Amino acid sequence: MTQIKDVMSANFKFMAPDAPISQVAQQMRDMDCGFMPLAENDKIVGMITDRDITIRAVAEGKNPAECTARECMTAKTFYCYDDQDIEEVCNNMGEIQVRRLPVVNREKRLVGVVSMGDLAQSASRPNVGQTQQQITAQVAQNKQQAA
Repeated sequence: MTQIKDVMSANFKFMAPDAPISQVAQQMRDMDCGFMPLAENDKIVGMITDRDITIRAVAEGKNPAECTARECMTAKTFYCYDDQDIEEVCNNMGEIQVRRLPVVNREKRLVGVVSMGDLAQSASRPNVGQTQQQITAQVAQNKQQAA
């Protein structure tokens, strides 16, 4: 059984939720990513995406130097455990419609991030393709319903 800790990226950064979104955006640019876990004392309290910054700050006319990540973050945070089976996490990602997840240990300390790309490089390639199709189909359905 391959576990998430075997394929996750332990080379990640997180930021404090009280950091200004301008700093968060700069860090995301420097890391070339669209997602940043937000943590206090190594415990995840939320996450913020480039879309969150665009929709909840820029589109609302908030000052990026003054608006904090906490004001724009998604507080409902999905995560997985580092000792979970890859297949289980892959299925969960498809069900909850996400392409990346923070990884925590059993003490709920943030220890990494796992993405669809990380999973695709593992032995579970057929399941990753199925998960990606599930996410894409749900996104298309949501767009259709919004129209």
